[in-house]
Amino acid sequence: MSEHQTVEMPNEKSTVEVSRKQLPLHCPTPEMSLWNSHPRVFLSIEETGQVTCPYCGTAFSLKNE
Repeated sequence: MSEHQTVEMPNEKSTVEVSRKQLPLHCPTPEMSLWNSHPRVFLSIEETGQVTCPYCGTAFSLKNE
């Protein structure tokens, strides 16, 4: 690895925007590195537009489309 490359840690992003096409929402999502880093949990985001994963603390925000 060169000195200018950065290594992204698993589930490093703390806020993830999701679209209605991605519902029902679950964490970890397939896009997250180490997708099996904790048990899959389904999250209800439809009413408030925001939800936080109880396992890893990732915040999800529903995109306005």
